[in-house]
Amino acid sequence: MRIAVLVKEVPDTWGERRLDLETGLVDRGASTPVLDEIGERSVEAALAYADAHPGTEVVVMTMAPESAAATVRKALAMGATSAVHVVDEGLRGADLGLTAEVLAAAVRRVAPALVIAGNVSTDGGGGVLPAMIAELLGMPQLTALATLEIGDDEVAGDRLTDAGTMRVRAPLPAVVSITEALPEGRFTTFKGIMAAKKKPYETLTAADLGIEVDDPAVARYIMLSVAERPPREAGTKIVDEGDAGRRLADYLIAAGVA
Repeated sequence: MRIAVLVKEVPDTWGERRLDLETGLVDRGASTPVLDEIGERSVEAALAYADAHPGTEVVVMTMAPESAAATVRKALAMGATSAVHVVDEGLRGADLGLTAEVLAAAVRRVAPALVIAGNVSTDGGGGVLPAMIAELLGMPQLTALATLEIGDDEVAGDRLTDAGTMRVRAPLPAVVSITEALPEGRFTTFKGIMAAKKKPYETLTAADLGIEVDDPAVARYIMLSVAERPPREAGTKIVDEGDAGRRLADYLIAAGVA
């Protein structure tokens, strides 16, 4: 079986994250770039199946700047078989629609039996790419899975909701997205890091995938403005002088909470 895993390079969540005030894009120099944790969990889910089923091919896929190659190779060091990296300056600042088109085209080229992705990235936080890619590929989708079971001809899992646990399944080929309920990614070893340097690593452009990219200066979405997050203001302190209850109630009413 061939499994495609979608991964993404993101700013380290423990570091400073900010936007470029001129372009509105993520300032990649503000924090150390890392492989998104949910992406590591997705790779781990595929590798866990591969460990029990020799001959399974795990292909990690991403759309990112050329500088992300070192980050993507971490997935290879974990044990993935190969990588596909879409690099194109014309895709800089791509919105979710264009990103989904590119990744769907890359996945179609690999023709996997299963596509695994995280439910939401820690930077953009759109949470819709897996569904958009499934729609473009014409595949069934299982989203936000807390468990994942891969069979010979179907995939299944549990989705946790406020109303209870939903048991869902779909025939292969399919697209699934997982949550942080699945196991963390395994640690890389020196042996794995060295092996990653020799594994197939394919770099593609949008043209290679048959996608025409519009003028990079013309975005598919319109950004009205971008500004620094305002500094946190001091909160309101209520000192009990016998009327704290009333003052608290008045504050909550004024804030529209009560």
